[in-house]
Amino acid sequence: MRKKTATIRHFTHAKATAAALHYFNGDGLAASVWVQKYALRDAKGCFYESTPDDMHRRLAREFARVEQKYPNPLPEETIYGLLKDFRYVVPQGSPMAGIGNPYQIISLSNCFVIAGPEDSYGSILHTDEEQVQLMKRRGGVGHDLSGLRPKGSPVSNSASTSPGIVPFMERYAHTTREVAQGGRRGALMLTLSVRHPDVEDFIAAKMEPGVMPGVNLSVRLDDAFMRAALGGKPYRQQFPVDTARPQRKRMMDAAALWQKIVYNAWKSAEPGVLFWDTVLRESVADCYADLGYRTVSTNPCGEVPLCAYDSCRLVALNLYSYVENPFRPAARFDMEIFAGHVRLAQRLCDDLVDLEIEKIEQILEKIASDPEPEEMKHTEYALWQKVFKTCCEARRCGLGITGAGDMLAALGLRYGSPAATRKMTEVQRVLALEAYRSSVVLARERGAFPIYETGREAKTPFIRRLQKADPQLYRDMQQYGRRNIALLTIAPTGTTSLMTRTSSGIEPAFSVAYQRRRKADPDDPDARVAFVDENGDSWEDYAVFHHKFAEWLRVHGHDPEKTALLPPAELQTIVETSPYHRATAADVDWLQKVKMQGAVQQWVDHAISTTVNIPEDTPLEMVEKIYRTAWESGCKGCTIYREGTREGVLVRR
Repeated sequence: MRKKTATIRHFTHAKATAAALHYFNGDGLAASVWVQKYALRDAKGCFYESTPDDMHRRLAREFARVEQKYPNPLPEETIYGLLKDFRYVVPQGSPMAGIGNPYQIISLSNCFVIAGPEDSYGSILHTDEEQVQLMKRRGGVGHDLSGLRPKGSPVSNSASTSPGIVPFMERYAHTTREVAQGGRRGALMLTLSVRHPDVEDFIAAKMEPGVMPGVNLSVRLDDAFMRAALGGKPYRQQFPVDTARPQRKRMMDAAALWQKIVYNAWKSAEPGVLFWDTVLRESVADCYADLGYRTVSTNPCGEVPLCAYDSCRLVALNLYSYVENPFRPAARFDMEIFAGHVRLAQRLCDDLVDLEIEKIEQILEKIASDPEPEEMKHTEYALWQKVFKTCCEARRCGLGITGAGDMLAALGLRYGSPAATRKMTEVQRVLALEAYRSSVVLARERGAFPIYETGREAKTPFIRRLQKADPQLYRDMQQYGRRNIALLTIAPTGTTSLMTRTSSGIEPAFSVAYQRRRKADPDDPDARVAFVDENGDSWEDYAVFHHKFAEWLRVHGHDPEKTALLPPAELQTIVETSPYHRATAADVDWLQKVKMQGAVQQWVDHAISTTVNIPEDTPLEMVEKIYRTAWESGCKGCTIYREGTREGVLVRR
């Protein structure tokens, strides 16, 4: 008797969209994002998942398969319960798209850093090719340009002198645009040390609108520069930037350069700033710098400083889901359940490293079997071998959070207030301790990351904070080691937050309401006609609410549908009674926002990606205060966006 083979269900784009729309209760934006970016499909456009529930089952199966390799494996249903409905544990971007995906040979890493170009055309082209090879596998890339000689330096070719760094920035930007990433725009971070003599050209490279799309610029500011800039003292630039015997050096006006950085950020939202001494001083991975783990740049959004050829896979915990009785007087954050889920999420982060190792092995096999001559494949193959080595050797993870703004509002705390900062810091402190505790347990069960040495890390400020907060955890780490070289980050959750329907990452809600327009019946006595177009059609304005603000409305006796039709003045009166009042992106206390970032950063071993959104009429002096406060507060970096300074960015209506 013939054995029946299992039939694999498949769906058209239309059926998948309809099913996803039902799953998201009519939220067309969330459904569209999931279908276009994360639903499993083949190269012919045939879909094998119709809802995120199918995806979560796929992810749970793969995580459970890895768990079976080790002692005390998590059951598949336990993992599925964490993932279901985006409620608790939310793998980000690349893991969602790539785990268990047999139709694409792609990496599960969200971001990579590669070695920046050295001072030769061969190295410049080599970096360009490595950037291509990573981006085509779905990863965002960062690299540093400080190794390139400054403009006007003599060269031994037909050009006579170097053109400086800007032409090579443009080269890398063009590459970013050329490489498709499964419908994603390319993402590139270029960094430069403030010591480099071409830094003024670097910070001005994106002053014109539309220049270098997909590329973020961040200038690496050291403490000596900040002290000189704020104290009105000179600062020495040199090339090479890190040598005791520079070929070229000059003293410059640090305060004047600082003001140019501030002005350019105010004018064009570029550059961001990285407080590089803070990055290196706080980095646990840099304790292994002599073994190849010296931090050289960051990923495109700045939340993961990395050594060359390392990568990171991101997973977030949805903080809103841990609030009991949200928006009510009895609201509380369930720290016990949260702590338990952090430990489980860190296990999944480590499993994700194993899944990535499998993917890299597939990529290497694919390259080896390609018909191109060996010399054409050499760079790509060598690149992935280096990524494979760091992945196996360091087992770096990126466990973070999302929904922080909504969590605080649900607890009745105004984002940016001292009470909100204390709560956010408390939550992140627990996350750090429990994630590290889980990594120690994993080291006991599975083995520590191969190059772990307690002594190397003993004086690192982050490790010392862990030791002070939990001496037993530190003693256990001394005895068993740790499974992962670094564990924590806070990333912008971007499209993922559209599916969790919460605020993004550590950010406040962008806005509580967005104005939209729809056709109205002019004969309807309840219609509020706001506009009659050239064809004579009547239109009415209405509000689309941030999801959790709509929940607040329901809890407090307001009908969201009726409230959406209120005139702006009446709607504003209601908003002012909510915890979202003066707690959204444009009206939060910006200085308190960066102070909160600095406080939370003490419990994040990588970094935090956050953007300070400011209104168009914000004075230049406020941008200077924001950047200065970020440095003084212990932030590793900071980015501002003044409304209207860049196209293609979400705006309030």
